Amino acid sequence: MSANVGRTLDPMLPSLGKILITVGVVFIGLGILLLFSDRLSFLRIGRLPGDVIYRRGNFTFYFPIVTSIVLSLVLTLLFWVFGRR
Repeated sequence: MSANVGRTLDPMLPSLGKILITVGVVFIGLGILLLFSDRLSFLRIGRLPGDVIYRRGNFTFYFPIVTSIVLSLVLTLLFWVFGRR
């Protein structure tokens, strides 16, 4: 019976491989985007109006509330579009 245990995972491995490759490509794309973000002035991620910055002496508190909302909306839209199969 122990010989059949490894065979139950075989159908899942190709789909897991595709998911890992897709996630890797997305991370590479995000890394390249962040690497060149200083040259792309239209990408104001993290510096949107409404983000809270509090500076007092040596203390800085940064709360990117608007950036979080925008990223949440974009990711929700992407998952909704690509999740419909």
